[in-house]
Amino acid sequence: MICGDDIQLSDSLRSAIRKSDNVYLEVDLNNLFEMISIVSKMKMNGDTTLSDLVTPSEYENIKAFFKSQKSILPFSMMETYKPMLTASTLMQSSMECDNAVAMEQLIMAQAKKDGIKIKGLETMAYQMSIFDSIPYKLQAQQLVQYVNDYGKNDDNKEFEELITAYRNQELQKLEDLTKKGDASLDQFADVLLYNRNRNWVNKMETLMPEKSVVIAVGAGHLPGEFGVIKLLRKAGYKVEPVKNEMIKKGEKQL
Repeated sequence: MICGDDIQLSDSLRSAIRKSDNVYLEVDLNNLFEMISIVSKMKMNGDTTLSDLVTPSEYENIKAFFKSQKSILPFSMMETYKPMLTASTLMQSSMECDNAVAMEQLIMAQAKKDGIKIKGLETMAYQMSIFDSIPYKLQAQQLVQYVNDYGKNDDNKEFEELITAYRNQELQKLEDLTKKGDASLDQFADVLLYNRNRNWVNKMETLMPEKSVVIAVGAGHLPGEFGVIKLLRKAGYKVEPVKNEMIKKGEKQL
């Protein structure tokens, strides 16, 4: 999620969508049946709740913070969810702007306008299962850290650096900042990123010879030795950047 004034689709991306046979996101966000069925898979296995994973004082701090952020979901529901998902919800609700939007939303709207069918590289069920591979205790400690660090100058500075790197399309800086921010989760990079990157590239190899496709995934999947870009090149594909300027409202694109 990013403030709406800081993001838009460039002419080159709009053109690519318009000329494509299909648009692939990480998951098919248009599949309402799958989205409804996934709710149960967002919960931790067994009867585990957040209070089982943190101290009483940490639990109360998270609960109070959650209520102060005016999340769209009640805390009673979120405390049974996998903590990384809860943290993600808090991060979105705490954004300072009122017009936060995800790039996927813009791409889906453009695809719908052009009559292009949207599909997913993986299922939502698989995506939710990934969080079962990371100990809930570790996820809970990340949530505690997020709440404790919220509002601190260093934390705000890192977030601004991340947004700036995203806007400027600085992939290496994005990778460095992400690793710095989630150092304790770096050991799970294979589960969160690299294994999925390999799966996606394998799927792309079956899709691209048959159709013209736009494939849009999270920026964190692009850089690095095991990122999608290098994996495609290793597979023998020619991968080149296309001018993709994000122009602020009121400015003219050259």
